Amino acid sequence: MGCKPPSKNQPSFLCVFSVQKRTIPVLLSGRDAVVQSQTGSGKTLSYAVPVVQSLQGLQQKVSRSDGPLAVVIVPTRELAQQTFQTFQKLLKPFTWIVPGVLMGGEKRKSEKARLRKGINILVSTPGRLVDHIKNTLSIAFSAVRWLILDEADRTLDLGFEKDLTVILNSLNSTGPSRQNVLLSATLTHGVTRLVDVCLQDPVNIHVSAVTSDPSTASQSESFALPESLKQYVVVVPSKIRLVCLAAFILDKCKFSQNNKLIVFFSSCEAVEFLHSLFTSVLSGPSTNQKPQLSFLRLHGNMKQEERSEVFQQFSVSNSGVLLCTDVAARGLDLPQVTWIIQYTPPAAAAEYVHRVGRTARIGGRGSSLLFLTPAETAFITELANHHIRSVVQTTLSVCLCLSVCQSSSKALEQETRERATVLQTEFENFVHSDAQSVQNAKKALQSFLRAYTTYPAHLKHIFHIRSLHLGHTAKSFGLRDAPQGLNAAPGPGAKTHNKNKNQNQKKR
Repeated sequence: MGCKPPSKNQPSFLCVFSVQKRTIPVLLSGRDAVVQSQTGSGKTLSYAVPVVQSLQGLQQKVSRSDGPLAVVIVPTRELAQQTFQTFQKLLKPFTWIVPGVLMGGEKRKSEKARLRKGINILVSTPGRLVDHIKNTLSIAFSAVRWLILDEADRTLDLGFEKDLTVILNSLNSTGPSRQNVLLSATLTHGVTRLVDVCLQDPVNIHVSAVTSDPSTASQSESFALPESLKQYVVVVPSKIRLVCLAAFILDKCKFSQNNKLIVFFSSCEAVEFLHSLFTSVLSGPSTNQKPQLSFLRLHGNMKQEERSEVFQQFSVSNSGVLLCTDVAARGLDLPQVTWIIQYTPPAAAAEYVHRVGRTARIGGRGSSLLFLTPAETAFITELANHHIRSVVQTTLSVCLCLSVCQSSSKALEQETRERATVLQTEFENFVHSDAQSVQNAKKALQSFLRAYTTYPAHLKHIFHIRSLHLGHTAKSFGLRDAPQGLNAAPGPGAKTHNKNKNQNQKKR
């Protein structure tokens, strides 16, 4: 398009991007549509603008008593809140059209009160909407003119297929004919079935720079990645993964300025543990030259109030690190994120696409870094098989992360080892400073191992629990003990027992 990305204080919808240019005219013409576009390309506005335009132009002025005229289904609470805020901005000139949001974690009683007053554009997560369909008498779909299914692939991945069936049955039982729109960054078999069920003669809108070859029989999905995204892979042994991650964070956030990082992990326990560890060891005191390094966390076990607060805080900050699970991998528009770090590799190429899509959004620039162990490097080929070809394989030593001074190569290598040892020792000292910290580290390690066993069958040759060195993996969680002591606190003589057990295993 040749359109510059919006500045920090400029609304993102002042600039029309390719997906919007192609989608808005189709939707304004009244046709159903399937929109596939790279994540971060501005899909939300591509349907929000036509919805608002059509509702404000109705001959009979919209009123609260009309109830829902447009229903927007999104997979996560954060995306529901973000989509609702987008509609609020668009509706400022049209105060008689009322938007509303329904999502888990909020009080049902207050949501019922809002539904009784009247909501014209209803944004909801699937589970909460089904809850109200079954239990709230004041919700009615007799006037619905629009149905939007945003991030449809993610909605199906999260297991909401039955909820979507309930919603579609409820919409189809009453009301006039409506316009249906399905949006997704990836097209899977499940999404294709959903298109067949709920759309009539749809227009297919495909805006992407990188896609899989549909003629390849082994591939069932197509992907789109931002052109301005730079992708890197770092191959790091398990025992220095934690040090390498910490060093990279320090380099980008403490020794550089205005970097915002999102780091993905496989479990809530790992996020909680590493948030506590990094906050205590890496944050450091703030000075006039260098502010304190800020760490935030976001995962599904947090209360909705906490999640909303973290989302808002990270959105408005100029720098910082967000440690999260895949709850933040879809649809969220977190401004000016410069780096996406995948400390735990994704379970599918589609997850990779959505994670890295949190940066390089709507024309901006961004970078991603994928952590792999030497035994996991075949995952690079797996990504290449899905035509994610711009991944650059780099063996990034701890030296590149930790070095902040100019030295000779030998001196630098020696200095790097010393710094890595010091940093690892600091982590281990914190973890073993009290029993609760040790327990938290063990829980995080156990959750990591459980998640590692859940990789799909076609990736087991890359991610297999037997290929993990458990002692080194424990090191990556700041534990000094071998994993034998995970299930219970070690008692007297435990070290000798573990040592003898290890020697016996080696002999076998």
